[in-house]
Amino acid sequence: MRKAKIDADVYVAEDGEQAIRYLEMAEHDRTPPPDVVLLDINLPRYKGGDILRRLRGGPSAGALVLVVTSSDSLVDREEMNGLGADGYFRKPSDYAEFMKLGPMVRKLLESKTPPSA
Repeated sequence: MRKAKIDADVYVAEDGEQAIRYLEMAEHDRTPPPDVVLLDINLPRYKGGDILRRLRGGPSAGALVLVVTSSDSLVDREEMNGLGADGYFRKPSDYAEFMKLGPMVRKLLESKTPPSA
């Protein structure tokens, strides 16, 4: 994210349960809602689809969601798109390819920001 010059506060959830707790805190105004969520499909305790459903049904529904996963399954892509994901990034094994994640996040953020008048 630094290489893509994204200035952001980052919260890392170790598993789906922590992600749900964070969303609950945002729902009750105890923490700011996320602008962008990088979401793995295969989280322990809750799956990415569960998190995305919860996110889209609550006050953080406007957050951009980029699915970042090792899955290249068409079924997974379709499910995440159907749940409202804004993008899908398959984790590559190559470092240079992985470094494309930052610019992808920047592009998503820029698409959400209205142009200056």
